[in-house]
Amino acid sequence: MSESSVILIKLGGSLITDKAGHEAVRSDVLARLAVELRQVAEASPGGLVLGHGSGSFGHTVATEGGWSAKGSSPSAEVLARTQDAAARLHREVITALLEAGLAPFSLAPGSLMVSARGRLSSLHVEPLVEAIESGLLPVLFGDVVLDTEDRARIYSTENVFLAIAPVLLARGFRISAAYWLGNTEGVLDSAGETIARITKANAKEVTRSLSEAASLGKDEGRSHVSDVTGGMRHRVETAVALSRLGVPSWILNGRSKGLLARAVGGEEVPGTYVDWA
Repeated sequence: MSESSVILIKLGGSLITDKAGHEAVRSDVLARLAVELRQVAEASPGGLVLGHGSGSFGHTVATEGGWSAKGSSPSAEVLARTQDAAARLHREVITALLEAGLAPFSLAPGSLMVSARGRLSSLHVEPLVEAIESGLLPVLFGDVVLDTEDRARIYSTENVFLAIAPVLLARGFRISAAYWLGNTEGVLDSAGETIARITKANAKEVTRSLSEAASLGKDEGRSHVSDVTGGMRHRVETAVALSRLGVPSWILNGRSKGLLARAVGGEEVPGTYVDWA
């Protein structure tokens, strides 16, 4: 990778928290992943941009308040409580990264972006660019973004990556890949088997199947999971959109120790590879 290249990495909310609990951080998992991220950062000539989900923090509060990513305008109280919950988990992530010897730089999407009926209308990207060029580790997360029509919208890390990727590319960065760490060995089909590759040929079929699974209350091999942003279907749709920009993705099992470093290092690893080519 060139010095102006970056890797996008997302730690899924269901990976670093227990979504069946209330604000239940999986501290051991988070600490291990932080150490692995340091190893990846030390071995990568380019920079990393990290994002993480909201897990049993923001998702729980939003759901209890009757608010979803596609929902109507939230009350001011639900908006504020959801943002506060997401920020609490974010502080846990930042602390783990610091303890692992990294230099994280916190970037709240709600302070960088504004939307209009859910569609991005403005993005202040300079802090992100400066953080990358300064050798810091920018850390974004699923957050509440103010909306000019609907008061506010929930912006998942997937939404955030889709917002920043075109801008970084236009600024001359090369995004070599995106890595999505969750609880399963990639995207699973109806039989529970990993779909090894998603391309232009099968992307529509895979996303349709995931939509049907979501309608039955099942996602990533789990049932009745509180996820106001769309779960695995949303992740795959985002990975496909990034691949059409020339950014391939790996959807991997973050519970497998050392898997991220092996994947970034070019080893063949179990998971789902997404590439429009």
